[in-house]
Amino acid sequence: MAQRTVLKVDIWCPKCQKKLLQAVSGLEGVNTIDIDATKGLLTVTGEADPYEVIVRARKACKHAEVVTIGPPPAPEKKPEKEKPEKEKPDKKVPSSDNCRMCQRFAVIHLDQWDEPNVTCSIL
Repeated sequence: MAQRTVLKVDIWCPKCQKKLLQAVSGLEGVNTIDIDATKGLLTVTGEADPYEVIVRARKACKHAEVVTIGPPPAPEKKPEKEKPEKEKPDKKVPSSDNCRMCQRFAVIHLDQWDEPNVTCSIL
């Protein structure tokens, strides 16, 4: 039976979003994955076990809070005579920098006088 699992996750940068998508898409039985970075919501629909979705999301994002788990909503019926609407571009997470959680290294500048062993040199 298909289920819809909605989680509130911490998504700070595009790297966080990519890591979360890779972690959850590897599960067997996932039909659709929807990530709303502005609201911080992850929606997974399919036959996948909701517990496994939660575990994988917590490993990828360090924090995942369950919003709802249940059957997916019924498809909406659209009226036949509907004017086509202009699609608005989705708001995306700024891609300028990675968040602190995703940074793997730090750059530290040391002057010659700040080094602990100035007399030591490796040839």
